Amino acid sequence: MQLLNTLYVTTPDAYVHLDNDTLRIEIEHETRLRVPLHHLSSVVCFGHVMVSPGLMHRLADDGKSLVLLDGHGRFKARLEGPVSGNVLLRQAQHGRLASADFCLAMAKSCIAGKLKNCRQVLLRGARENDRDTDNAALSATAEEFARALARLEHAPDLDGVRGMEGDAAKRYFAVLGLMLRPDARADFTMKGRTRRPPLDRMNALLSFLYAMLMNDIRSAVESVGLDPQIGFLHAVRPGRAALALDLMEEFRPLLADRLALTLINRRQIKAEDFVDHPGGAVTLKVDPRKAVVTAYQERKQETLTHPSLATGIALGLAPFVQARLLARAIRGDATAYVPFCPK
Repeated sequence: MQLLNTLYVTTPDAYVHLDNDTLRIEIEHETRLRVPLHHLSSVVCFGHVMVSPGLMHRLADDGKSLVLLDGHGRFKARLEGPVSGNVLLRQAQHGRLASADFCLAMAKSCIAGKLKNCRQVLLRGARENDRDTDNAALSATAEEFARALARLEHAPDLDGVRGMEGDAAKRYFAVLGLMLRPDARADFTMKGRTRRPPLDRMNALLSFLYAMLMNDIRSAVESVGLDPQIGFLHAVRPGRAALALDLMEEFRPLLADRLALTLINRRQIKAEDFVDHPGGAVTLKVDPRKAVVTAYQERKQETLTHPSLATGIALGLAPFVQARLLARAIRGDATAYVPFCPK
């Protein structure tokens, strides 16, 4: 399995078009980038970006997706060719939705993965923090996550699982800022998680990272032939990629939260890299977006040992491996879905 690149186009009014077997990006009639198409798995455009019909057709023919997001990273549209995969798998997936026991088991697995990975972020933050009060708060929250994991096994229904996830998320984001270097905390204060739109710099950075992660997770789900709309933890709603959201939960701490902390602590992202809009919305400026995209792609190249396979894989390939394990659970080839929780 090869880890291909996702091309993120973040510059407003960029023109993306086909030049033989190469994708070319022009800004104000000047060529800024050329990328051979065989190096790409998908193209993601943020905001007002123009795409030629010729490139749209070629991407569809090659089985590569074109994703359109608004300036905040909110999903707008997706262009892709014929659906791949076995229709019998999707039929089994739709059938599983009628099983309350299967939905509950899948929901518990997704949230267990999220809690374990969030707990690892907290424990790492406590180890690296030399302030006693911060260390105590992070360690206490990590221990509460351990207790939540024990309670999760006994959750009687989906509402109980969702309630536990919501409570854990509030605790997690309440102490996330303690893992920032002290002089950056005032500029990146969070008052809870805000999304549409993000209302502070940390939320804006997380939303941007989550948008890229969501695209990768959806691609992974579709690559094995699963229907991204039919999930087990997240409620099924029109236009909502519920299954992708389910699988995304375990990857948020690994591919987004830790990276956001690193970018701020290493001063790769600063307060002046954001724009405050009328009404309270906050977004990243164009050049800092490019830095975040580069860091995200580099993070995906890092190698970790997959706990179930006992082999090293690039972190960016982990969603594709997990999507295959998820398909096995849906078909009944595996007794349960085991989330990705590296040590």
